[in-house]
Amino acid sequence: MTPLAEQLRPTTLDNYIGQQHLVGQGAVLRTLIESGKIPSMIFWGPPGIGKTTLAMIISNTLQRPFHTLSAISSGVKEVREVIEQAKKEEGAILFIDEIHRFNKSQQDSLLGAVERGTITLIGATTENPSFEVISALLSRCQVYILKEFGRAELEQLIASAVSHYAAQGRKVEVKENEALLRISGGDARKLLNALELVVNRDNNNDVVIDNEKVTNVIQQNMAFYDRQGEMHYDIISAFIKSMRGSDPNGAVYWLARMIEGGEDPVFIARRMLIFASEDISNANPNALLLANACFDAVTKIGYPECRITLSQCAIYLANSQKSNSTYMALANAQQAIRRTGDLAVPLHLRNAPTKLMKELGYSDGYKYAHDYTGNFVDQEFLPDALRGTKFYEPGDNARENETRKLMQWRWKGKYGY
Repeated sequence: MTPLAEQLRPTTLDNYIGQQHLVGQGAVLRTLIESGKIPSMIFWGPPGIGKTTLAMIISNTLQRPFHTLSAISSGVKEVREVIEQAKKEEGAILFIDEIHRFNKSQQDSLLGAVERGTITLIGATTENPSFEVISALLSRCQVYILKEFGRAELEQLIASAVSHYAAQGRKVEVKENEALLRISGGDARKLLNALELVVNRDNNNDVVIDNEKVTNVIQQNMAFYDRQGEMHYDIISAFIKSMRGSDPNGAVYWLARMIEGGEDPVFIARRMLIFASEDISNANPNALLLANACFDAVTKIGYPECRITLSQCAIYLANSQKSNSTYMALANAQQAIRRTGDLAVPLHLRNAPTKLMKELGYSDGYKYAHDYTGNFVDQEFLPDALRGTKFYEPGDNARENETRKLMQWRWKGKYGY
């Protein structure tokens, strides 16, 4: 029997749920589709938010030949076969799911066909394409970020499912939906799979669904969801939070869970590299160096040996002094930019490579720090409207407390240090 999620898969943009920033009236992707001229593109976003569905809708709308490959089970041979077939067709679309799992040679095999226009590539990935897609291929594609579903979109899916069952002569009433929403984790496919499982387990023609019924059915069928990898994001979250909480035991436990589950070691290493800057930062700059060395080692040696390197790095990061000061400094600066807009660069900070620019006062009054004692001179580096604004607040740790003292000496209270 065709799964409920497949039965409810929309075939037009008007029936497509979510991603209105891309496919709503007047949105960028909808405009391209309606023009009939689409570029090669990559859809980046979490699982179960309609990446495959959107690719199929594009093909249906434009009436283009549609080929699909999964990077998990396909290689260069399959890619070349599709390309040869596409040469006989007009405007063929090749959809590759999990494109981040293609290695460099597999991605290289797509380049010529994409560049010549033999195929229009649509790739789908749950990982940042800047890391996982080779630059030559990435430069030939537009990247569109698909957002996770919120409550409104998930409730719309539930309503669609209820209407679908009603059309089949079966009354389904969802009295409570919190358990369904929680289990879905924002994944439409998991939501509909859970709903279908609960309905199918009820032998009555009229089905009443509440939180207790959903919880009981799902707990009895947890393996059904394990193979869908629904714990992927929960476990990496627990791993990060354990390191942030300075608990090496929690960190190494969740690391072991990911290793036993076959998680991509590069994904783990990348998250630790991000963590080193976001949560440790200048409290211990060596953390970033070690995390980067770990990432490099993992990409070179892979499983099973790299599991030891991952463990070493995770325990070091968990035990390290923590600070999010640089993360917050950037967030504060970005907030100021959104509030004040693109303020003019002060004249003394501007580049002056031409005679005209010098005559206009560009760079006039700039003080070259190396000409002064201690390689420091008090001058203004912010636009006038933000003069004296403090974005960076050093963390309360040994290393950054020294930084605070240095800032106090240099700026003499200007930024409130």
